[in-house]
Order: sequence, then structure tokens, then C-alpha cells
Amino acid sequence: MSNIEIDAKSGFCFGVVNAIKKAEEELAKGGVLYCLGDIVHNNLEVERLEKLGLKTINHEEFAGLKNARVLLRAHGEPPSTYQIAKENNIEIIDASCPVVLRLQKKIHDKYDQEREHNTQIVIYGKNGHAEVNGLLGQTDSSAIVIEKKEDLDKLDFTKNICLFSQTTKPLDGFQEIIDIIQERMINDARFEYFDTICRQVSNRIPNIKEFALKHDVILFVAGEKSSNGKVLFAECKKYNPHSYFITTPEDIKSDMISSTASIGICGATSTPKWQMEAVEAKINELRTALK
Repeated sequence: MSNIEIDAKSGFCFGVVNAIKKAEEELAKGGVLYCLGDIVHNNLEVERLEKLGLKTINHEEFAGLKNARVLLRAHGEPPSTYQIAKENNIEIIDASCPVVLRLQKKIHDKYDQEREHNTQIVIYGKNGHAEVNGLLGQTDSSAIVIEKKEDLDKLDFTKNICLFSQTTKPLDGFQEIIDIIQERMINDARFEYFDTICRQVSNRIPNIKEFALKHDVILFVAGEKSSNGKVLFAECKKYNPHSYFITTPEDIKSDMISSTASIGICGATSTPKWQMEAVEAKINELRTALK
């Protein structure tokens, strides 16, 4: 049987490991535990924890809770969430990633400092993403979110600009945004930026390139909602055209995995190791059947 390798550098990042560990610890105590939003952008892992008793709720449902325990996932939350918890006697189990919390504080402090100077606080990130919603909350929702360079027309380049980034954005995209803003600044307007990208995520891009080039076929495992998964899979596809995005072992087709192919299995920061191992087991099962 030819080579199958699971990428040792794929799988949960520290923030996700911490959130899931906290969820498991709280569930072991018994009683009802709610989670505000999917604990991780991976349906199978969410389902595993729901079987242990975790109940996923949205923000509207959260606002109607009283006297409950609620886990906050790694993405972080805006100040309004903590205020609702205080008013409704909700016990918060805070699993916000430390990297995200540091970024929230930076943005909040800068917003307070620059409020009188009419400085535009800009966030390079995905509109509507849970982390970005938490960051916007640090500025009373006044920050401007930039998803791509075309969005830069939203900015007034005659006024001061302060740029931050969602922690999971690619470094090269952030650098491109910096370069364009610097070129477009007018008169004495001041531009400053803070590299707030998590290296646990950004460092995976050079690794994924190396891994993708090593194998004939790449099976990239991630949830459909994973932004980070989409970015990393695009890198796989760039360097290995025989790369396939799958969410479960059942997505594997026999024509993807010929018996002579070297297969690499990798995934997003929201992909558990057990899921990649299940993909490996499915490949072996399919290859045995093809004999």
C-alpha cells in the first residue's frame, strides 16, 4: 500500500484546543452548558460535543437566557455580550483566545485615544465573522471593515487611519492593504498599522505549500464555514492541482485515491486530528475494496 501521510502541523490551533478543553471540563460537571455560536467551524466536532451535552445557541437566544452557564468560544465577543450576561445572571465560561483578547484591547485602547482626532479605525477581516464582530464592538461598531483592496474606497485618505487585522488573515494580503493605503494617503494625514495576525495560523501557509508539493494527491479536511480552511485549501490547490476539499470521509471518491498515489491529509485550525485519522481509515478501506 502506498504512502499516506497526515500533516503533523495541521489541526487545532491553541485557541481552539483551549475552548474545547474548557467545554469538556464544564460538561463533566453536569448540568446544562450553552455555547454562543458553533464552538468551532467544524460540524463533526460540534456534533461530538453536542452528544456530550453542549447546546449551541445564537445571540438572540442568548439575550433571552437567565441564570445559565454559557461558554464563549475562541473568536471572542463584543462588550455587549458581557453586559447581557451581567444583567441576566449568566455565568460566563470565557474561552476567548488570548491572541484575540490582546487584539481587542489594542483596538479598544486605540479607539479611546483617537476618538477626538477623528481617526478611522480600520479592520482587515471578513464582514460578519465572529471575531470581527467582537473587534467592531470595541469601537462601538464605528470601525471600517476591509475584506479586499477594492473596499479601500470606503476610506477617507485625507484623515488619519489606524489599521488592524483579524488574527487569521494572510500576511501577504495584509501587506498589500498596507502598501495601497500608504500610497493613497494625502497631505499630513497620519497612517499607522499593527500586525495582529496570529503566527500559529499564518505560519501554516509555508508549511502547507511544502506538504502539498510532497504528495500526488491532497485531501484537505475542514468544515464548510471555516474561513481559515478556505485560505489554506487555496494554497494547497495553488501548488498541487490534485487537491480536494472534503468535510467528511464519505466525501472521498475512489478516483481520488488510486492505489499508486502518495496521499497527504491536512486540514484547518478548526480540524480535529481524529477527523484526519478517520479520513486515513476511509482511504485504506476504499483501497482494500479496490483490490
